[in-house]
Amino acid sequence: MVTQPDRILFACTWNAVRSPIAEALMKSLCGRRVLIDSVGVRMGEIDPFAIAVMQELGIDISLHQSKTFEDLSSSNFDMVISLSPEAQHKAMEMTRTTECKVEFWHTMDPSIIEGSREVRLDAFRQIRDELSKKLLTRFSNPAPVI
Repeated sequence: MVTQPDRILFACTWNAVRSPIAEALMKSLCGRRVLIDSVGVRMGEIDPFAIAVMQELGIDISLHQSKTFEDLSSSNFDMVISLSPEAQHKAMEMTRTTECKVEFWHTMDPSIIEGSREVRLDAFRQIRDELSKKLLTRFSNPAPVI
């Protein structure tokens, strides 16, 4: 059996789409048994399309407050999962003197997709579903929500 981390940080470029979605999905899988947070390399604002596609699952991320690596009150994580190349670089810097495991899950930024509202929502759904599958695969059989 794989030992599951107790403290996980998700990181992307703006902490506006990918990492907040991953954070919320993981929290819905693990409940309060695992400390889960997210950051960006730069400060962003939660994307309305991210809010919309998570609401489709009954998960509200509308109150998410974006933050950067520098805003973290602690860097004491067991694992950092970076979702963009910039975040991977920053995660490696942050953890170079710790025993924190860093994984890179290169994930497209759906906010770059142009088109109708439905086309853009589909791009966000695709990323949400991709992250959900990766989380379920990586953290097989997480504890139920408490």
